[in-house]
Amino acid sequence: MRAIWYEDQGPAEDVLTLGEIEEPKPGPGEVAVYIKASGVNPSDVKQRGGARGPMSVARQIPHSDGAGIIKAVGEGVDPSRIGERVWLYNAAFKRAGGTCAEVCVLPAELAAPLPDGVSFEAGACLGIPALTAHRALFCGLAVKGKRILVTGGAGMVGQSAIQLAKWAGAAQIIATVSSPEKAEVAWGAGADEVIDYTAQDVAEAVRAVTSGAGVDHIVEVEFGANLPVSTDIIAEHGIIAAYGSEAEKTPELKVYDLMFKNVRIQPVFLYRLTPAQRAQGVWDVTRALVDGALTPLIDRVYEIEEAADAHTHVERGKIGAVLVRP
Repeated sequence: MRAIWYEDQGPAEDVLTLGEIEEPKPGPGEVAVYIKASGVNPSDVKQRGGARGPMSVARQIPHSDGAGIIKAVGEGVDPSRIGERVWLYNAAFKRAGGTCAEVCVLPAELAAPLPDGVSFEAGACLGIPALTAHRALFCGLAVKGKRILVTGGAGMVGQSAIQLAKWAGAAQIIATVSSPEKAEVAWGAGADEVIDYTAQDVAEAVRAVTSGAGVDHIVEVEFGANLPVSTDIIAEHGIIAAYGSEAEKTPELKVYDLMFKNVRIQPVFLYRLTPAQRAQGVWDVTRALVDGALTPLIDRVYEIEEAADAHTHVERGKIGAVLVRP
């Protein structure tokens, strides 16, 4: 089969190789999926580039997310799943076989049914963005009736969080962005208020649109850099659920300011969720898809020969998902 792989970390154009390798076969508890679309996430390009630590395998087929059709099953998997349309997640975490190949073999529980009417391209956008957004939203208090702040509202996780919060009945969804173009994306995802942090004082703007109440829950893309504002605007018994902190990896916390509000800080790392947390995320994301509430925005689809260009596009910044078609 054709696949993209790398054996050393570095720039995409230097280390990504397109070639023919033996098609993998599913073992006990596994499924083999014919890949129709492979998602390229920031974590994929960071791992390839070496920013997420050394390689855990000798040869890595990249990309954790994807979608396709089950073509074979291993021992212990219901044969009726053959022919099933599925979306995949966690395919490349501590595993050699990611989705940037004609066939991907992975544990059966990491292949979730893709509802009829949802495209393979949309399915390939769900794993990291939608499941991260789900965990960040539903890690504590009920979302219904709450005031939610989504920082980085134009990112794929941010868009998913806005849509899932709307689906779950949030009372008010506020998003922060860095440009008018990104503001349009956040509005399109369903945000009730959008704040351009390059032109507005975020704390002041949040207080204004919440009548001074602040927010109950923050879905946070940049924990360290935004912590002073978050500490200011989070309401009593609120939650700050952080899935990133690239700009400031070792922030200083004003512990008593947070303590006196009984604020909970919840780091989110998708790959280490419990089986129960993953299952709930898959269930809810699938229901939101069926309800038409979750509609991923796709930036560009590349052919497998253009995989290095796809990685470079993600590194340079994009709005919407970037996919590769194996």
